[in-house]
Amino acid sequence: MNEAPLGLLFSVLAALILLSGFFSSSETGMMSLNRYRLKHLQNNKHRGATRAGKLLERPDRLIGLILIGNNLVNIFASAIATIIAIRLWGDAGIFIATLALTLVILIFAEITPKTIAALHPEKIAFPASFVLLPLLKILYPVVAGVNWITNGLLRMLGVDPAQQNDEHVSSEELRTIVTDAGQLIPARHRKMLLNILDLEEVSVDDIMVPRNEVVGIDLDDSDDEILRHIQSSSHTRMPVWEEDINNIVGMLHMRNISRVIDAQGLDRSALEREMEKPYFIPESTPLHTQLLNFQKKKHRLAVVVDEYGEVMGLVALEDILEEIVGEFTSNMTGTDETIFPQRDGSFIIAGNANIREVNKSLHWNLPTDGPKTLSGLVLECLEGFPDGNAGLSIDGYRLEILELEGNVVQAIRADVAAPESSR
Repeated sequence: MNEAPLGLLFSVLAALILLSGFFSSSETGMMSLNRYRLKHLQNNKHRGATRAGKLLERPDRLIGLILIGNNLVNIFASAIATIIAIRLWGDAGIFIATLALTLVILIFAEITPKTIAALHPEKIAFPASFVLLPLLKILYPVVAGVNWITNGLLRMLGVDPAQQNDEHVSSEELRTIVTDAGQLIPARHRKMLLNILDLEEVSVDDIMVPRNEVVGIDLDDSDDEILRHIQSSSHTRMPVWEEDINNIVGMLHMRNISRVIDAQGLDRSALEREMEKPYFIPESTPLHTQLLNFQKKKHRLAVVVDEYGEVMGLVALEDILEEIVGEFTSNMTGTDETIFPQRDGSFIIAGNANIREVNKSLHWNLPTDGPKTLSGLVLECLEGFPDGNAGLSIDGYRLEILELEGNVVQAIRADVAAPESSR
């Protein structure tokens, strides 16, 4: 080697530096691959992804192979650089070769290739797998021996080398992935996916129609009153009760109306025959669970009850679907506005407005872990029923009672409280 021409030595050194850059970029590229995209490409029979997946099945062997190759190349390059430097500058060339080769390897064989690989892992890792996979087969005895020694040391240190990292994604991690998807997923689809994840945090009592707004049939009413309720209803199903809403005895589907009305008017016996059995659910049922229950039990409407069996309201399959896809344009109910913007920037809001809907519409963060309506929230914070108009502040929002009827707040003026000026 000492007698070899300098030109040949420089050529060998350049080739070794290129090989060092290859191993360095391969390591970073392989470890930077998106595991979920890799699985997707593997399922689509992508050859580069298939080879990379095989290598990543045993990351300890892959890292061992790359490091063996990288260290062999770097040590060989160091020896060649030392020979060149001694022939050019004598014994002082050893120090010159050390400094020069360190800079060259850092710039051209470490930082630059690793940065490129980190930015474009697939463009580096997939072509590199052409070389690494057969190289692993050739050097398998050496790699296996080195891994056997290192794995033994790891076990002595209390580390299990066979333990794989948990690649399962939590709901919060999935939420972050969807949010950061950008243009890869259309904005409307991202919102729907996030709404599906939110179903776990919302229960049926958050979206149900409260009992005071339930429209149904009271069997104690006269025939004319029942017919009037039926004709004016915009719902496809109506609950039927006796004496009190807590005694719901069935559900009447509007498609069966022709069977309960004859030439003489209402046929009560036919009405009772056509009623479906009511479906009761607890008020704390999560929405994602209830959605599956609707599918499993083939129901579309459920009666929500509390722990004492008292009826709290109704929830329909469409209500849950609207939590995912948004309001249905064909829904003719609930078209009355409950939020009215004012010129001064405040809002007049109906007391029966659902707090979650207010938060969605105004992008506010009123507390939702207690009462479900704005009226209930105000009365809970006041801890009583005020004699007249009263104002309060809740989590940075100013609320003023405008109209109080009985024990229910009918209208509230609300706006965001101005931040206190710093002194």
